[in-house]
Amino acid sequence: MILKQLLSRHAYLQKYSSASAVGTQISKTAKCCWGNSLGRVARQCGRCFSTKIVLGIETSCDDTGAAVMDETGNILGEALHSQGEVHLKTGGIIPPVAQQLHQENIARIVQEALSASGVGVDDLSAVATTVMPGLALSLGVGLGYSLELVERHKKPFIPIHHMEAHALTIRATNRVEFPFLVLLLSGGHCILAVARGVSDFLLLGQTLDIAPGDMLDKVARRLSLQQHPECSGLNGGKAIENMAQRGNNLCYGFKVPMERHLNCNFSFAGLQNNVNKVIKQKEKEEGLQQGQLLSCVSDLASAVQHTVAVHIAKQTHRAILFCVQNGILLQDNATLVVSGGVASNQYIRKTLQIVTDATGFYLLCPPPRLCTDNGVMIAWNGIERLRAGLGVLHSTKGLRYEPKAPLGTDISEQVEKAAIRVPKLNLTM
Repeated sequence: MILKQLLSRHAYLQKYSSASAVGTQISKTAKCCWGNSLGRVARQCGRCFSTKIVLGIETSCDDTGAAVMDETGNILGEALHSQGEVHLKTGGIIPPVAQQLHQENIARIVQEALSASGVGVDDLSAVATTVMPGLALSLGVGLGYSLELVERHKKPFIPIHHMEAHALTIRATNRVEFPFLVLLLSGGHCILAVARGVSDFLLLGQTLDIAPGDMLDKVARRLSLQQHPECSGLNGGKAIENMAQRGNNLCYGFKVPMERHLNCNFSFAGLQNNVNKVIKQKEKEEGLQQGQLLSCVSDLASAVQHTVAVHIAKQTHRAILFCVQNGILLQDNATLVVSGGVASNQYIRKTLQIVTDATGFYLLCPPPRLCTDNGVMIAWNGIERLRAGLGVLHSTKGLRYEPKAPLGTDISEQVEKAAIRVPKLNLTM
């Protein structure tokens, strides 16, 4: 019933909902504040928080997230509302539906994160919110709510680049030093970059069409994996990974994309088209209509996942060699960080581990729950920017969200000119 109501009012959605009142007090015995907003200290259960405390708010796509963190990386409180179940039923994310769900849940989610932390809004050093890139309607909800919140409580505001936040999450859990190579894999992005500082990135390559998460979701829908009893309730990427575990990844010789291109860009649209052709042919052979489960579904899922993993691994291998040859990264103690929703795929992680073992790099990934969109990564990016004095705004007049936003300085042409050939590795598992 709720889904039908949401779908029926697409064209009639109101402007971003006003930010409802957020609790700003902690108990008198627990409150201990002095100095300016960047020097406040909140005390809870006899324990003092760090002097810098940031509320992070995330609404870039289909998850409403909020978290309160201190500068040492402690998660003081967090909350998350996932829209995944709704979008599974609609066969994909419908932006107006995502917007409406963000509007209905953002005040509650922020309040839950604050309540769990024991920190009031008046005790925050700043509010950090995703403003780029993402779905315009979703970004608008988070930004509209946040701007009203910081205006009411006279707090600094820190606009956050969603992919920068994914890239830096590892520094909250592992204290990785700059510079490091980062591979960002998600439903909407596939990026290779060097993180040289909090807001200093060199872009080595990115997807030229669709992202791996989007491609896996579409293949899962074409295979009707939601109808499989072992995939009910799983998103497309998880469903593919689940079915692939019992399949033979060598049954279908899908061509690895861009093998003749000596750069670090990615492409998944051609692979998706080839997979769709094979699925159609198999349905014809088995006398099935679209929507019915193929007998070879596990083998198909395994072959698709393997091909995606090999493509990602080879481009990442080239990026590593480029960085070492050009002195951007030193091979000793160099690190590859893999983050984003698709980074939780264990097969892809193992394939990348083969590459890092061969090149002497360390492979690090945030915990799976921090790979997907969440408020923690936004709060931590806020902490990083606050400490570095980067992008902290005391006036938000004219601030807008940006659905499309590049990450860092693009040096992908230099990578292509280097024309580095990647040595063959055995990536079959």
